[in-house]
Amino acid sequence: MRVLLFREMQNMLKVSGIGRAFRQQFKALEMNGVNVTSDRSHPFDIVHFNTVFAESFSFLKHAKRKNIPVVVHAHSTKEDFLNSFNFSKYIKGWFYQKLRNMYSNADLIITPSNYSKSLLEKYGYITCPIKVVSNGIDLEEYKKSPEKEQAFRAHFNLKPNDKVVIGVGLLFERKGLQDFIEVARRMPNIKFIWFGTLNKAMQTKMIKTAIENKPDNVIMPGYIAGDIIKGAFTNANCLLFPSYEETEGIVVLEAMASRLPVIVRDIGVYDDFTNGKEVLKGRNNHDFIEHINYCLDKDTKPLTDEAYLNVSGKDLKIIGAKLKRIYQELLERDETDENS
Repeated sequence: MRVLLFREMQNMLKVSGIGRAFRQQFKALEMNGVNVTSDRSHPFDIVHFNTVFAESFSFLKHAKRKNIPVVVHAHSTKEDFLNSFNFSKYIKGWFYQKLRNMYSNADLIITPSNYSKSLLEKYGYITCPIKVVSNGIDLEEYKKSPEKEQAFRAHFNLKPNDKVVIGVGLLFERKGLQDFIEVARRMPNIKFIWFGTLNKAMQTKMIKTAIENKPDNVIMPGYIAGDIIKGAFTNANCLLFPSYEETEGIVVLEAMASRLPVIVRDIGVYDDFTNGKEVLKGRNNHDFIEHINYCLDKDTKPLTDEAYLNVSGKDLKIIGAKLKRIYQELLERDETDENS
């Protein structure tokens, strides 16, 4: 079985969740002995798409003409496109057509959560099976490391007694950065660090205003990868991820794998988590402040232990095995259809 993971717009997407998902799929499949490539000149038996733009759709049609099974990974929905970046509401019709082009022509769709599956099922034009498979996480990468923690604290000149709340994500309005900043304003003795970037022309007026008026205890270093952010995940006091819409939220998995207490907005995608068990859920900034104080003052080990137990079932080795099984079933189904 030879699998082509189709690569499109990687330079633009490398700092996004879709870019990370692509890299993790590749690694997960290699862990399970799958012959996987992103080189379109190589022979392949199945093609797996993560993007929905023109290059992907053109190649999807090419694969269909050759009777090669097509898997489309539904990272994006109508719901998470809205309120993301500047002018998104004006091009939503164009984007929704891109989704329809890919999703309606797939032989099988994979999506990362039960919540995103429930959204897709309402679109009315998807006729193929939809499988739920988490984006997964490499647990080994997020183990506690004193060296990485020191790199993190040194990079931000943090004092030994500084308390730190982190947030991670593109500077989209739907990510809730504006709420992250407002919470920080009401907790001036705590450092709030948001990792993430977005071209200023794409930032909404709300986000630009929030950033321009942020208090001194909010630090925005842009996109940072490697030891510094991994040190942040294991050394900060909690993650505040106040996003309004997600299909999974890889940053939540990263925090859980790092045994970092997680505070999320109480939205549909997190219905599979129990408030106070694996994560802390809030509906507004008042709730978020209460949860941050809890993380600073209380023993969070029971919370992080449960979170780690949950995310352990999403290790890349397990995810790769699920993907491999899905591919095999699709190839067998395709072979049966040809012989019937």
